[in-house]
Amino acid sequence: MLFNRYRRGLFIASFLAAPVILYAIYVISPNIQAFYMAMTDWRGVSATPNFIGLENFQRVLGDSVFWKAVTHNLGLLVLLPAITIIIALFFAYLLNLGGSKGVSGIRGSTFYRVVFFFPQVLAVTIVAVLFQQVFRPDGSGMLNGPLMALGIEPVGFLSNSGIAFWSVLGVLVWQAVGFYVVLFSAGLAGIPRDVFEAAQIDGANRFTLFFRITLPLLWDTVQVAWVYLGILAMDAFAIVWVMTLQQGGPDWSTTVMAAEIYRNAFGYFRFGYASALGVVMFLFTVGFAILSLRLSRRERIEY
Repeated sequence: MLFNRYRRGLFIASFLAAPVILYAIYVISPNIQAFYMAMTDWRGVSATPNFIGLENFQRVLGDSVFWKAVTHNLGLLVLLPAITIIIALFFAYLLNLGGSKGVSGIRGSTFYRVVFFFPQVLAVTIVAVLFQQVFRPDGSGMLNGPLMALGIEPVGFLSNSGIAFWSVLGVLVWQAVGFYVVLFSAGLAGIPRDVFEAAQIDGANRFTLFFRITLPLLWDTVQVAWVYLGILAMDAFAIVWVMTLQQGGPDWSTTVMAAEIYRNAFGYFRFGYASALGVVMFLFTVGFAILSLRLSRRERIEY
């Protein structure tokens, strides 16, 4: 019996060895190196960087541009998950329970799911270039063209520092919402229809059906969506770097932490300092994930 258990453990370990080794080499090792690099003044050219301790982290405390980027990430951290989840839940509920009887989807719901999911097929850079054209400040812009035709002054969606951040947020929501519509639809499909029918027999309206039945049963899925969207909000690099003016402008009004890490590493060749910024971003991201999972924890509802 003991020998069979040993052989089974050896068999499992033989399958796990290769992926664990690869993960250690390509994921864990670079992260450890980044922590070490954050305590050096390496500029990407010297073979042996100078160890300077915590000087880079002291410099981070006085970096006004980086802390402006942090505020933008925190704004996205609050707004992006909230807006995306609300919109996605609304459409998923409509597609799956919006029929005339209230327990079935609307006609053509499968087609609508494909349409909602379509932005996920596009590469992030394509989305950024696409919305550059949508936000163009002249008559060829998809939004400003009709406004100018009506005699209204064009809006600087990307050139006005007071509007640019909200334009970036809108693009991120547009890109993300389709995936979570499909995710919540899958969660709704796993809930027995008997639950909704019983609630309707007891006199539950659509409002009660959503907040008392649907949302509690989907809470685990919503929790996962919130964490994933929070991680997306902590990054948002590609959209900001490709779509906005001066890769985070105007006047740093759209820059995010990942953009400042890239700028310092490959623009100013301050790889040690960029690693320190990356460590700070890593700590923010891990802290958010732990805090979100703790605050949103609740008892699992069985059905």
